[in-house]
Formats: sequence, C-alpha cells, structure tokens
Amino acid sequence: MSRFRIERTVAAAPDEVWRRLTDWPAHGARVPLTRTIVLTPGPNRVGTRFTARTGIGRFGFDDPMEVVVFAPPAPGRTGVCRLEKRGRVVLGRAAFEVTGTAAGGSRVVWTEELRLRGVPSVCDPVLDPVFAVVGRWVFGRALDGLLRH
Repeated sequence: MSRFRIERTVAAAPDEVWRRLTDWPAHGARVPLTRTIVLTPGPNRVGTRFTARTGIGRFGFDDPMEVVVFAPPAPGRTGVCRLEKRGRVVLGRAAFEVTGTAAGGSRVVWTEELRLRGVPSVCDPVLDPVFAVVGRWVFGRALDGLLRH
C-alpha cells in the first residue's frame, strides 16, 4: 500500500479551508480528467458518498468514496475528515486535518493510503514509491487549487 502525506499552511481561516476541502465536486475540477459526483443529499456528514470518475469517455475508472469521520474544526480543535476508498480499481483511505494557526490561518495535513485492486503485494516495493511520487504531485496540485479557490 502506497502512503504519502502533503502539508500546507494558508492565510484562510479553518472554517473556510474546511468548506473548500469538503466541496467534493471541486476536487474533481482540480484533478486532471476527473469529475466528482455526490451520491447522497447534503449536508456533508459521516455516510456522505461520492464518486470521482477519471478518464476519457468509456476509458476510465470510478473511485467511490465514503466519509467515515467528519469533525469540522472549532476553536482549539483540529478538524478531521476521513474517507474510505471502495472502488473496483482503487482501494484505501484518504484523510485531511485542518488546524488553526496563531496568525489566524490554517495548517492542512492530507494523507493517502492507496492500493490497486488485484496488484499482488510483492509488487509494493516497486510500485509504492512510484504511486507516492505521482500521488503527492497530483493531490498536491489539487490541494493547492482548492486552497486558492
């Protein structure tokens, strides 16, 4: 299983950062060739489900996810959102934490644990570093876009 972590500090307040990061369709707009469809009615909460569809036309895959932890930030408390990836292709977890800074901004920590269904674990030593580099690049760009939005 490939694991990676991305950290950012921004001037925006934690509640605004949380709003941007839990705008699931906006995630799809920030990842190349991807669109995100929310499958459950709002508001966001534990049990919210959405699917990120990546590809062109018939050639692509779905990355269905479900929110399993949803605790927005509050004064003195870090906000935490955890997702389970339950697709036919991509499995694993994603999470982000939003913490207020002394300057009134926010610190974001995004972590991912990914694996491809059907790929034997003996391939992990070769594939995990590649997935981590690609994941940090793709999700780092997506995170930067969401935080600028």
